[in-house]
Amino acid sequence: MNTLGAGTVRPRSEYMTALGLAAGPVVALGFTRFAYALLLPSMRSELDWSYAAAGGLNTANALGYIIGAGSAAWWSRRLGAGRSFVWGMIISAVALLASGLTDDFTALSVLRFVGGLSTAVTFVVGSALASRVRTGGRQQRSAALVGVYMAGVGIGVVLSGLVVPAALTAWGASGWQAGWLLLGLLALLAVGPATWAAKGVPSAPPAAAAQGSAGLSRMAPSFAWYVLFGAGYVSYMTFVIALLREQGLGTWSTAGFFIVLGAASALATLLVWGRVIGRLHGGRAPALVSAIVLVGVLPVLLSDGPAAAIVSAVIFGTGFMAGPTAVTVLARRMLPQHAWTSGIAWLTVAFSVGQAIGPLLSGALSDSEGGIAKGLWLSVALLAVSAAVALFQRERPAVAPAVPASAPAAEPAPVDQK
Repeated sequence: MNTLGAGTVRPRSEYMTALGLAAGPVVALGFTRFAYALLLPSMRSELDWSYAAAGGLNTANALGYIIGAGSAAWWSRRLGAGRSFVWGMIISAVALLASGLTDDFTALSVLRFVGGLSTAVTFVVGSALASRVRTGGRQQRSAALVGVYMAGVGIGVVLSGLVVPAALTAWGASGWQAGWLLLGLLALLAVGPATWAAKGVPSAPPAAAAQGSAGLSRMAPSFAWYVLFGAGYVSYMTFVIALLREQGLGTWSTAGFFIVLGAASALATLLVWGRVIGRLHGGRAPALVSAIVLVGVLPVLLSDGPAAAIVSAVIFGTGFMAGPTAVTVLARRMLPQHAWTSGIAWLTVAFSVGQAIGPLLSGALSDSEGGIAKGLWLSVALLAVSAAVALFQRERPAVAPAVPASAPAAEPAPVDQK
């Protein structure tokens, strides 16, 4: 029974619905995943952590993300897509709030794990919901709507870049705790528009027998690409603020970097990438994304100072969230509609494996001679390899299952109101 209300998406509200769903990635990635980079220098100094320990906390988040992504389709079937999406956001908000109430490493690790699990469910189910906002019509239009959804990540990064430095400035040494609390409160506020949007998305058609993962094997290069891309980009996102602080940038200078990165991501994902990805086929879009993100890492490794940081923020920000957009659109094209949630879920598991490995390896390298820059060169290598791997992906459209001659005509799919 639908507990989120009834309704279908009218053409004039497609973009508003996708924008409402974008509140999910605001919380899932903008707050829960990426705001940690802004909080890390203060937490590391106040709590006396090594870079390996700091990377380990993000690995705990990524491990939770793996489990959440792997179980997202099950939760969607069990509770309904809308309810899974919204409850994932609520649990994430509670984990953010709780992170501001303790300085115990074990407790923080558990909270990062729980936050990773819940936000993965939100992000995966939300990606599938965004893919269904427009189930017919031109591929390019559908890709643009997925782009609107993914723009939520950049919006979340911008909000983090405003809220966290303000907390660090106002509360000093304990500002990292205030930062988590403020992010948790904002996450609770984001639940409202997400709920409104989720209740208006049509449900997926019922899966045909023996077709649960149809077509996934044909996307093997995309799985490999997503592991490598996830490891490469998240190493930069975890440690770049610490690198900039080592290079002499202050709290508000690094905040400016983060805001520019988020704004570039939101604008590019919203206005550019949906249309570009809609025109590219096979692995060309993922390869292009890896190449742009790789170029974005280089300025802060080759030069110090605010100018290099801003150039890096613009280039990296323009590309990094195009990765999930590209793979979501590719899954939509290559998989039958009933398999979109499970397909996106397993691709996100691959992404999460990379995100679990990347910060741990990069953190260990950062603790060795050469410092953080040495760890971030790992990002460059991984992104280069990922671009090459992506080009092996060939696009093969999904084949609709045969309908027995005796079968009755299918009725319109019910609206998912859970």
